[in-house]
Amino acid sequence: YVMLLTLSPYTPTYRDRVSPPGVMIRPYLNGFTIAFNVSQPTTWQPYVDSMHRFLAAYDDKVQEEKNIECISGQYFIQGGNESEEKKACQFKRSLLQNCSGIEDPTFGYSKGQPCVLLKMNRIIGYRPGAGVPVSVDCKVQKGNESDLRSVDFYPGNGTFDLMYYPYYGKITHVNYTSPLVAMHFTDVKKNYLVPIQCSLNGKGIINDINSDRFLGRIIFTLSIGK
Repeated sequence: YVMLLTLSPYTPTYRDRVSPPGVMIRPYLNGFTIAFNVSQPTTWQPYVDSMHRFLAAYDDKVQEEKNIECISGQYFIQGGNESEEKKACQFKRSLLQNCSGIEDPTFGYSKGQPCVLLKMNRIIGYRPGAGVPVSVDCKVQKGNESDLRSVDFYPGNGTFDLMYYPYYGKITHVNYTSPLVAMHFTDVKKNYLVPIQCSLNGKGIINDINSDRFLGRIIFTLSIGK
């Protein structure tokens, strides 16, 4: 009991060995295979619905009401007492452009050009990239590289802006909205299982440990039928 009294509810006591972040994708419905036929809306509509539900918290109006505009390209370090509520930076879904679901409510699934969102796991106090934004790239994990001919990244060139870090924990950073990178697979081989690996790249990032498929990278399969 005495030892528990010394623990802070706001930050971990020991942070000298914070592991690099893992990543996760959306939509995530039935494992890490995104499979659908363009001509059959019932096969891709569940992915679209999942994306809209996930991005509801990122609606521009919601972000404008709850969060503040921050200075891009630098960490948003907030001082004061650790128990004080922290401000959070806006991440609007409109930043995702063609993958925002605003102009194309189907996120490209109706065209056989699906959008997939990448989210970095939250780690209290972590400053990814050591001052340089962490970027994302995608490639064919196994097989012919030409199976993935084109992929676009949003926002910008597919980076996690520094202004969304560090994260101060759910108790004080109540309105914190994790930044996203959207990957728009505009030209993938059809009627074929294409294993994709999307990785984080930046100083301090680890993405090559075979025993952990979520540490700094994620592997999923696209199966797009006509």
